[in-house]
Amino acid sequence: MNPQAFSIIEPYYLIVDLEATCSKNMVLFPREEMEIIEIGAVLLEASSLEIVSSFETFVRPVRHPKLTPFCTELTTITQTQVDGAPGYKEALNRFQNWFRPFGSSHFCSWGEYDRHQFQRDCQRHHVGYPFVSKHLNLKTAYSEALGLSRKFGMAEAMQRINLPLEGTLHRGIDDARNMARIVQVLLGKTSELF
Repeated sequence: MNPQAFSIIEPYYLIVDLEATCSKNMVLFPREEMEIIEIGAVLLEASSLEIVSSFETFVRPVRHPKLTPFCTELTTITQTQVDGAPGYKEALNRFQNWFRPFGSSHFCSWGEYDRHQFQRDCQRHHVGYPFVSKHLNLKTAYSEALGLSRKFGMAEAMQRINLPLEGTLHRGIDDARNMARIVQVLLGKTSELF
């Protein structure tokens, strides 16, 4: 195993998972029109590999304010939850107010989607991109750590290391927590699972 794939110099891994508006096979609207509807995140201390804090907020979409049945079924996020949520600017501000007091952190997500979605929504709402660190693609780091060329979805990656899924797949906060558990395993905190 190659733990160097996860090497960072910041004291925290800021592990983020987004859920966004969607339609089956992108029939009703293209990927470029997707909007964040949930930000889930955990701060994993790099030295102890302990989760020190977590954050979740729903976000009210504006371009496609009515969730598709496919989106609700996939994420379990309801129309009522997004209707009562803050808009993107306020949700992003709450998110930043949560993680910035911890100081330097390394933004991580499973794949590149979350980074691209933040960039799209920041541009759409005319707000600054919230991260100063480079992005760590956990999907790539996972494969590199295990010496594999193939990339895996998060659920399959968990199965490969005998780690049971906790919570609901495709819920931002649960997926962020599960990603943190993957990092913990790969960096040796719970290596007995191999």
